[in-house]
Amino acid sequence: MTACLFDLDGVLTQTALVHNAAWKQTFDAFLLTWSRHHGQPFVPFDTGADYHQYVDGRQRADGVRTFLASRGITLPEGTPGDGPDAETVNGIGNRKNILVLQKIQEGAVQVYPGSVDYLHAAVAAGLRRAVVSASANCADVLRAAGITELLEVRVDGVTAREQHLPGKPAPDTFLVGAKLLGVAPEQCAVFEDALAGVAAGKAGGFGIVIGVDRVGQADALREHGADIVVQDLAELLK
Repeated sequence: MTACLFDLDGVLTQTALVHNAAWKQTFDAFLLTWSRHHGQPFVPFDTGADYHQYVDGRQRADGVRTFLASRGITLPEGTPGDGPDAETVNGIGNRKNILVLQKIQEGAVQVYPGSVDYLHAAVAAGLRRAVVSASANCADVLRAAGITELLEVRVDGVTAREQHLPGKPAPDTFLVGAKLLGVAPEQCAVFEDALAGVAAGKAGGFGIVIGVDRVGQADALREHGADIVVQDLAELLK
């Protein structure tokens, strides 16, 4: 392996917790109103099963669409410029994004020390390094976490939108990361905590897919394509 492709939320930074809380607040408000208007029981968003199966690792609109489909709900797509009050896929996604940005500005971004140690070790070993994230806020999070300079390439939600790349579990964003580094996929290691992310790594034919288990889903990570699973990247330095 000559290059590392890192997911951001849940691998390098602890912002997965921020995203999960923002999705919970956004979806519960929507579902409560939906249930009242349609005479259906209110079933809140599950920060465990719902988050990891339908939302985690996916681009924002994909997460909205996939979760709502699991509840039998279909909304108009709208456009990326929809306001946060719009009852569209993009509107709900933008509503969630406002909450995430507020948390970032309040200083909610924390890194995993083991991941920072691993990044420094990768730099020292001469390995190429890219962050591949579904988040459109990736640059802001890296800056807030103080790790921008440890990564050579950034492929994120903005990149995906500009280049019309399908999100994870499709491998396209990881493949772009490898291309920008000038490294063949089979020479890249993918580091992912999301089920959709490890599936993307598997689908892309990368040299190794390392699942990072922060929430006790090691078996599911393996089932979706992880070659090995660790709880923290520091384990790989031993």
